[in-house]
Amino acid sequence: MLVLAGTIGAGKSSLAGIVGSHYGTDVFYESVDDNPVLDLYYKDPKKYAFLLQIHFLNKRFESIKKAYKHNNNVLDRSIFEDALFLDLNVINGNVTRTEQHIYHELLNNMMEELEGMPKKAPDLLIYIDVSFEKMLERIKKRGRTFEQIENDPSLYHYYQQVHDAYPRWFDEYHMSPKIRIDGDTYDFVNDDAAADHVLAQIDDALRDLR
Repeated sequence: MLVLAGTIGAGKSSLAGIVGSHYGTDVFYESVDDNPVLDLYYKDPKKYAFLLQIHFLNKRFESIKKAYKHNNNVLDRSIFEDALFLDLNVINGNVTRTEQHIYHELLNNMMEELEGMPKKAPDLLIYIDVSFEKMLERIKKRGRTFEQIENDPSLYHYYQQVHDAYPRWFDEYHMSPKIRIDGDTYDFVNDDAAADHVLAQIDDALRDLR
């Protein structure tokens, strides 16, 4: 099991597809376009933040259970980084401390359920590290209306919070082996040579694990 991680707009879905094709394996994508809560959250985060995080947690738990039924698979985001967003919403006053406690209890129960599965952590976590400028560029380019700063200037501060939280999260992540991909240097979305270089890094990491 390979898991992609990284901030909003880092290119997780794109790289997950590339990696899945490279290894000829299934890819489990984050539920975004069919998410009934995500655009509501952007309109009214105080009302919908907790519901959104519960929705994501449920879908990611569902995805990881499906993934464990296969010998090889790729997830473009996973349950292992989900709490980062919930805790940012606590800081921003969108989620109460009581809701935070309930969420973490639920997450801990889900993680205990993983103990009984074939494995409780990925074989490799692939973290895509991008600059704040690159993050904003990719968010703008993919064109989801509710994500655009032009429509809601307050998103700039939120995006900066998310971006700044990820390096610490990656440093503290110890559930599995991990590698860092430089998403600014290697434009794996638009440059085949860059994609090949990134795949070579992943190949080397997996070879070292064997």
